[in-house]
Amino acid sequence: MTYAIAEAAHRTGLSIDTLRYYERIELIDPPARDSGGRRAYTDSDLDWLTFLTRLRTTGMPIRLMREYARLRHQGPASAVPRKRILERHRADVLARVAELRSCLEVLDYKIDNYERMAACEAGAPAAAVPELREATA
Repeated sequence: MTYAIAEAAHRTGLSIDTLRYYERIELIDPPARDSGGRRAYTDSDLDWLTFLTRLRTTGMPIRLMREYARLRHQGPASAVPRKRILERHRADVLARVAELRSCLEVLDYKIDNYERMAACEAGAPAAAVPELREATA
């Protein structure tokens, strides 16, 4: 099955301009062309684009994505360096997840504190409202 560029864009969530850009910077191979000369993306192309989108979503720089794509063309012989790229990126993603969890804890604390303050303002008995601390921000 093949897909025109508009359908490939729709299925991957990328814009047509992004697909052309990825082709221009060699993140993706130029897709086959149909009899009218229009790009014809395959399911395999869409799978690769979905993977690239996940790498971008997790913050992988285009430079590393290009290196990974270049290595991919070497086939199984490049498995080790591709694995290293993904392992380093995974470590970066885990560090960002930990940082976001820490930020989430602060948000949860603030929200909980404001809920207690609102309960106190609404006239809840003082004994029913846990200790309040004024939010600093």
